[in-house]
Amino acid sequence: MLQNISYNRPAIKAKIDAEVGKTFTLLERMRLNGIGSPKLHITASSIEIQNLLILDNNAKTCNIEMRPNGIIVMFRSILETYALIIPYYKLTLYKGKAEEYSIYRDHYYIKVKANSPAIHKFFRKVIDYKADNAPSQIDDL
Repeated sequence: MLQNISYNRPAIKAKIDAEVGKTFTLLERMRLNGIGSPKLHITASSIEIQNLLILDNNAKTCNIEMRPNGIIVMFRSILETYALIIPYYKLTLYKGKAEEYSIYRDHYYIKVKANSPAIHKFFRKVIDYKADNAPSQIDDL
């Protein structure tokens, strides 16, 4: 779900919290060694996101926030802040090239450049957290 989160709207905040959960507590953030990504440079995106990004002449960057049940990919266009809300059960991560990650949710996607060890470490943290907190499969019983 792609949302404009520039303004404090309780209805949108409630939808985001229902989709990916409330933010981690301070103790959980310290236990995870942080929940935010470094600045990520966008190399490609789906048409809906690309239409928002081309409105602005600044560098196309985003950041990711981890939540208990998913992630939020946030980026800016003109003076607005947009968020792609992705629950873990809809999140698909690919590492295409050596220095590029692809983040998918349904028909939305964002490809980001991963040119530092901190970015690789963050994506490893997301993948591990998703695997550790996934609901048990029916085949495992």
